Amino acid sequence: MLKTNAFMEAAFEEARAAGERGEVPIGAVIVHGNEIISRAGNETRALNDVSAHAEVLAIRRAAQVLSDERLIDADLYVTLEPCTMCAAAISFARIRRLYYAARDAKGGAVESGVRFYTQPTCHHAPEVYSGIRETEAADMLRDFFREKRD
Repeated sequence: MLKTNAFMEAAFEEARAAGERGEVPIGAVIVHGNEIISRAGNETRALNDVSAHAEVLAIRRAAQVLSDERLIDADLYVTLEPCTMCAAAISFARIRRLYYAARDAKGGAVESGVRFYTQPTCHHAPEVYSGIRETEAADMLRDFFREKRD
């Protein structure tokens, strides 16, 4: 559990940095061989790219590091439940384990919404661990959007 906390903390660092850039504060890291090989925060605004979610960017960067589009022995840590697009990318990349902090009742697709990994069309489902520092992640997002409204 000690390493899990350190890896999730790295995802939170990415989320905080994204928030400081004016992006929705979501961060992700990919771990392979017990070390972080990629990290990202949301960059949808900076790149004018709706697919530039933290998870997708981290997967792209990890694939570059490993020179392989399949991340079979890799684990993903992210601060918010992945959306349908990200859940699909995680599946296609064959991520081994998914760890996430807060549930996203509105946009999530793992335990909320479409529950992508339970669908018969899903070819690979990672092991899923949720609720890690959930309150902290939810508070970060709530505070970000509250400041945007004020």
